[in-house]
Amino acid sequence: MRQLLYGFAGLFILLTGLISCQSDEEIKRQKYITEGILIYQNQCANCHQAKGQGLAALYPPIAGSDYLKHKDSVICLIRYGMQGPVVVNGKTYNRVMPAQPQLSDLEVAELTTYIYNEWGNETTLTSAKTVGPLLEKCRPKQ
Repeated sequence: MRQLLYGFAGLFILLTGLISCQSDEEIKRQKYITEGILIYQNQCANCHQAKGQGLAALYPPIAGSDYLKHKDSVICLIRYGMQGPVVVNGKTYNRVMPAQPQLSDLEVAELTTYIYNEWGNETTLTSAKTVGPLLEKCRPKQ
């Protein structure tokens, strides 16, 4: 029993040390990813599927998508949606992507951070400070 307690104490100390070694930026990135997962599950996974593989010929994949090269466009279409054909990985898709105007700049940043860390070969944070001005710039004219 004493060995088990020492084992748990050692594990606790190890985990505490690992967590405290993370920079504030890394902790923030992990928080954005965690929140982004929840947003993705609630807003995106129905069409793009849980693993980002898309849905047959209806909805394009996010995972392995060449469209991820256009990060500014991805951020804008998350908020403002998209109509008309889009070519992803050489295949044309022509379904409406609904706008998500209810998402705050922070939520768009969290979702973008998750998508790019999960499927875009990034290990960085997309900040709300970056997203806000970009969304203003691509806001549809009324």
